[in-house]
Amino acid sequence: MSRFFHLLNLIFILYILNIPPSENVDRNNFKTCEQSAFCRRQRKYKPDISPYEVDLRSMKTIRSGHLQFILHNTLKSPIKFQLDIFTLEHNSLRVKINEKNPIRKRYEVEHALVGEPKLVDVKLTNLDGKQVEGSFSKSAKFLLNAKPFRLDLFTNGIFVMSVNSKNMFNFEHYRTKPGTNESTGENNTEDNEDGMWEETFKTHQDSKPYGPSSIGVDVNFLNFENVYGIPEHADAFSLRSTHDTDPYRLFNLDIFEYDIQNPMALYGSVPYMLAHNEHATVGFFWLNAAEGWIDVNNDKLTVQGFFSTIASFFSTKPTADKNEVPQVSTHWMFESGIFDGFFFLGPTPRDIFKQYSVITGSVPLPPLWAIAYHQCRWNYNDEDDVRSVLNGFEKNVIPLDVIWLDIEHTHGKRYFTWDTQKFPNPEKLQDDIARYGRKLVTISDPHIKKDDAYQVYADAKALGYFVKTKDGADYEGSCWPGASMWLDYFNPDIFQWYSQRYSLENYKGSTGNLFIWNDMNEPSVFNGPEVTFPKDIIHYGGWEDRDVHNLYGMLQHMSTFQGLYNRSNGHIRPFILTRSFFAGSQRTAAVWTGDNAAQWSYLKIATPMLLSLSVTGFGFSGADVGGFFSNPDAKLLVRWYQAAAFQPFYREHAHIDTARREPWLFGPDNTRLIRKAIEQRYNYLPYWYTLFYKQEKQGIPPMLPLWANFPKDKNVFKTEDLFMVGNGLLVCPITEADTNQVSIYFPGENTIWYDTRTLIQYNGSETVLINVDMESIPVFQQGGVIIPKRLRRRRSSMLALHDPITLVVALDRNHEAKGELYMDDGYTYDYKHKRQMIYRRFIFRNNELHSKTLDFTGKFETDAWIERILIFGYPKNPKKVIINSGDKQAIPLHHYHAESQMLTIRRPGPLVASDWTLTIT
Repeated sequence: MSRFFHLLNLIFILYILNIPPSENVDRNNFKTCEQSAFCRRQRKYKPDISPYEVDLRSMKTIRSGHLQFILHNTLKSPIKFQLDIFTLEHNSLRVKINEKNPIRKRYEVEHALVGEPKLVDVKLTNLDGKQVEGSFSKSAKFLLNAKPFRLDLFTNGIFVMSVNSKNMFNFEHYRTKPGTNESTGENNTEDNEDGMWEETFKTHQDSKPYGPSSIGVDVNFLNFENVYGIPEHADAFSLRSTHDTDPYRLFNLDIFEYDIQNPMALYGSVPYMLAHNEHATVGFFWLNAAEGWIDVNNDKLTVQGFFSTIASFFSTKPTADKNEVPQVSTHWMFESGIFDGFFFLGPTPRDIFKQYSVITGSVPLPPLWAIAYHQCRWNYNDEDDVRSVLNGFEKNVIPLDVIWLDIEHTHGKRYFTWDTQKFPNPEKLQDDIARYGRKLVTISDPHIKKDDAYQVYADAKALGYFVKTKDGADYEGSCWPGASMWLDYFNPDIFQWYSQRYSLENYKGSTGNLFIWNDMNEPSVFNGPEVTFPKDIIHYGGWEDRDVHNLYGMLQHMSTFQGLYNRSNGHIRPFILTRSFFAGSQRTAAVWTGDNAAQWSYLKIATPMLLSLSVTGFGFSGADVGGFFSNPDAKLLVRWYQAAAFQPFYREHAHIDTARREPWLFGPDNTRLIRKAIEQRYNYLPYWYTLFYKQEKQGIPPMLPLWANFPKDKNVFKTEDLFMVGNGLLVCPITEADTNQVSIYFPGENTIWYDTRTLIQYNGSETVLINVDMESIPVFQQGGVIIPKRLRRRRSSMLALHDPITLVVALDRNHEAKGELYMDDGYTYDYKHKRQMIYRRFIFRNNELHSKTLDFTGKFETDAWIERILIFGYPKNPKKVIINSGDKQAIPLHHYHAESQMLTIRRPGPLVASDWTLTIT
């Protein structure tokens, strides 16, 4: 009977959304640019000359590193804007443009930044009344042109970015509605265009009480041919031209089985774009939480007639015949807010990662278990089902760290509750799960079931904690529970109150072994416009959803993080997975790519989607293994397990109407292959954990595009079918059925790449056909890199915490290599507060392998030791191997395989935490 009611509920939901059950998203439920009035206006705005001019005489130095100017729209003389330029540390620049005296305050984004950016001194020159030139930081410079307003940016003397060089800057100031008593008489026909003061989409009307407020601007990347970022879209990594399509849209939405190769909006929005060429990597981040659209076009810039002061700054000289250089022109359009742009001037990929993380924060070191394997579906039915699944992992000897419960575990979709018929003793269940070092994750969506008998609803209603309609009533919509309400997390009191729902006292049946999944938090509103909030509902502070929409999901998971943090008094690292996100979300949650499908095309698109997230700060991300919708065949499932084993977040998940797909349900041989893929993930966990620690410290994501490690290799600038894990592993997912051979380009000059399975060596800058079978996907270790591994089988990652380490030393052409290993207790903040951690550097040079500490303050007690050292590319069989650690010396056994050039040193024996030197003679 419960199954019957579930199907009725699903049919009702699909009817509301007008989505056929067996098909992909119905695009008619979501706006195009032409159906979005502000996008339509901004996209057609193309004046020959920009009417905006800077009054250089108005320049003020507010403080060192902060300049302020007045900006005029010469077509609307009474309207003045304030232009602020901030020169920041780390080769970064911030530019803010706001109305000087608005009739209504404009929203400026909160919560996204980690603090107030640090200013640095600027040296001003060329003050000739037409331009202002400012030099700052190590190698950065800006040139502000007055008439018309234009901003040009340089790094290392190279011209890299230009703002308003296409004359598309267009700031719609707040105004009174024509025909009202407050009307000033300034209004004309253009102040009353269709869609300015109200807008209808399907049956939904947006009242727009404050009228037009959008901002558009062109940001152009000079001498670049590739730009990346602005997630989330199921599209190419190197962003495609939108000349013949809609712009890329940024507006957090619940998209049911999204289409691929499409610029339509998905669950998260990060208005941050990077550009890369062989000379520089740069980035532009517009801090704006409203709906946005971004056009991308590849074109040519004619240098002839260009400003003589900057024509000499192109990194690549234009050809004599064409007098042109390439550029990527982008047109950014947001519905409201202010212009708050950050320009990151690199010049290297690692500089860019650092610059952005300094502003929005880096991914904190997750618990060790969180980067291991997760098993999930909608839904594991009851406690017996959960135990049966866990027993399946035991019987089939497959490691597992986390099992998940979706919405059906609750009492009628009431979050923070349990269905006591199905889960009568959740605390004992969690204790049983914890016996093998495993964790439980439960879901907690933002919609609150409208039910006076539900304590969370009753308390929130009594306190007035729900989001309001434009008329001041509590906003009501529909979601999984039926009639639902949504908390207003923008209110600090509500944010705090919601975080307290996660305490053991309030979340009955939870334990310290339970962690959280925030889903549907765009938010998804089944009967709302575009399946989300109306834009004219009101949040705390009087802000419309129009101003803050893309922040809502982030505030929910930030509050969840705070709740889990407080639950342990700040001792245990939280884990939260969120579907909706914004810039800064990376500080408190992992993300996944949402409702994918069991098709080869979705396996293929996962790599560019995850690369786009990685380079924009979201280094802890993944795609559902096997596809959420539909049923994968065995071959697709195996290939997905193999690919995802090398992606940051590793979770299998499936829709309630799909067939069960636990790893052992596809026959013995496929079980073996899936086990092998998952074990490979666990073998590399010491390397992954080290990369996540470096990400926290330096902002470098673990999963990288090839150009991040080989920035001068033009052949990899568009690559999206290969990726790297750190600087050590090159991974080639197999994303087509019946593939027995793949063409792989090995990046870098004079590099060596070792097939991790066969140890065959390949040269950099060469393309090779590689044979593949179902046993594994091609993975190669770069010569010159040392990778730590654990090779002993364990049920879970935490049970292997003190297991011995194997070092895999891949030699480069100079017979050298280096690498790192980070270790701590795997779950607490003691690594920060008590410096209980180990951070080691390994260097192989001149036939000696040294282990030295990288952090003398770190002290972590472990009996982990070096069990094995594998050296790839060693040229000959050595006579003797000696290892010295302190006053102890040992002569470990060694074996040399001449054909593969692999030297194996068995049981060398030193503790991981000690200094030691291994000498080969």
